[in-house]
Amino acid sequence: MRLQNFTGPGLAAHVEEARASNAERGLRRGPGSLAEVSVLRTPEPDDNTLVSAAGRQVPVRVHRPSGQARGVYLDFHGGGFYLGSAADDDARNRQLANALQAVVVSVHYRLAPEHPWPAAPDDAETAALWLAENAEREFGTSRMVIGGFSAGATLAVTTLLRLRDQGDPGVFAGAALQFGTYDLSGLTPAGRKIADEFFIEAYAGHAPDRTHPDISPVYADLRGLPPLLIVVGDQDVLLDDNLAMAARVLSAGGEVELKVYPESRHGFTRRDTGMARAAREDVERWLSALLS
Repeated sequence: MRLQNFTGPGLAAHVEEARASNAERGLRRGPGSLAEVSVLRTPEPDDNTLVSAAGRQVPVRVHRPSGQARGVYLDFHGGGFYLGSAADDDARNRQLANALQAVVVSVHYRLAPEHPWPAAPDDAETAALWLAENAEREFGTSRMVIGGFSAGATLAVTTLLRLRDQGDPGVFAGAALQFGTYDLSGLTPAGRKIADEFFIEAYAGHAPDRTHPDISPVYADLRGLPPLLIVVGDQDVLLDDNLAMAARVLSAGGEVELKVYPESRHGFTRRDTGMARAAREDVERWLSALLS
């Protein structure tokens, strides 16, 4: 495992800006009820593409690069499993498609509490299986990487685990995981920090055992995963969760590059700050190297 806690001159210039951004935003929590969730929901766009695999269908959004694609990046948006949509990330994904010279396929998975676990990982798996079957014909390449943001990072991991358990671990060359949540059971020290968050009740409150690896992948057998990039801020409430996940993958024989950014909170890569831009560029470079 490569551990990088960035405090050198490359990012030192961004630290004060990051602190100021944190102070301006203050501490924030996610919605605490379905009523609060409903207010923040955005309408589903009517121009998604419906794809099918294994007898299931899921809407996706496809962003093609300006030139010939050299790979495909399967993306899962964040939002605590109960907010967000693939369309929310259109601008970012269009930029990413050109930066990577790759097709970005973003999944509009179903949201809790109307569609609790396992709806979201089922949709994530459906999109991955569709790509495995059709990427070469649709996009002229079978080289693929996967990743996500917050809850989307969790779904990227559960997708990799499902594919591995089906005997097809080599579909994706690597995964870029931005501050995922890997323990929803509330039983580990990391998981207890978020145990009272409403998103857990909305997504997995009905599950008889939230240590199920499809809900809390930190409990999974993590052997056989592709190389992982884990990005997290040192002020993120999920920092310990990400450290634990990296350590467990490493102990299972996996390859992990862990990057911890100073003065950075959950979701920091979405901000318009020097720290955020540097982290996004690090993710792009890592993915680009896998697609080379």
